[in-house]
Amino acid sequence: MGAQGAQLWGRVYFAVQAVAGLAWWIAVFQSPAVRGATLGSLDPVLVAAFDVPLFVIGSGVAAFGVRAAAAVATGWTVLVAIALAAYATITTEAGWGVLIMLAAAACSVVALFFLVRGRVPTELIVQGPFAFRPASTHRGTAANVAATMGQLVLFWGFFLVVVPSLLSWLEQRWQVAVTFPSAAAPTGLALLVLASFLGIASAVTMSSTGGGTPLPSSMPNRLVIAGPYKWVRNPMAVAGISQGAAVGMMLGSWLVVAYAVLGSLLWNYAVRPHEEADLEHRFGAEFQRYRESVRCWVPRW
Repeated sequence: MGAQGAQLWGRVYFAVQAVAGLAWWIAVFQSPAVRGATLGSLDPVLVAAFDVPLFVIGSGVAAFGVRAAAAVATGWTVLVAIALAAYATITTEAGWGVLIMLAAAACSVVALFFLVRGRVPTELIVQGPFAFRPASTHRGTAANVAATMGQLVLFWGFFLVVVPSLLSWLEQRWQVAVTFPSAAAPTGLALLVLASFLGIASAVTMSSTGGGTPLPSSMPNRLVIAGPYKWVRNPMAVAGISQGAAVGMMLGSWLVVAYAVLGSLLWNYAVRPHEEADLEHRFGAEFQRYRESVRCWVPRW
């Protein structure tokens, strides 16, 4: 998608947001149920006095390509999302309003980038400590495997324990939980075991045969096409996303499942293109042949 196409999509998004925002405000004043679910005990007249001009009208003006209006609408949306999340966490009210505004804030930021720059600068993700660098060739296989296992403990502890626990707690606090079927927890446990086995096998294969670790700052010095990498190009990503969904099923938390899905989209569209560009730069035709013969997500038997 070119810059002009991205700018058009940004304008389309702001137009849709303006219409949706207006429809929501009409529903707020017409339906006590909508008002309670999205605003709680907040005074709708007072909130509308700020939100209608900054969010609804601002988004409408941004739809005509006015960048300043897009910046104002986006900034206001982010501010409201943060403030409403704090309000809902303290009072247990307006939980659905928080989710709506968080989604609107994220989409507004993307649309703003589309409108201003014609693209999202995803390269910023792989800068600084996250820049792609090969591992030191002086470190042996045992050291690489040990470093990889340490990384797994840290990353799994944070992304599979800390973050899901917080999301599950917020889901209950915001009163947006839904009931999962009874089979969800044991199914999630089985999926977690299988995905963890795949993750460990992939990590050990990478660190033992590639001369590096999964971290971008200490990447393998050799292209890894053994073990699980014979079947999919990114088995660790497949494992991590499956683990996140499995934890969500075990906790009975749809927010955690959504967190895993959103993580997969972020990785696939923001991180993977830069990672594969780096691999192609370092390994050339060898990686090109590998990419042509092995799929990213779905195994080719």
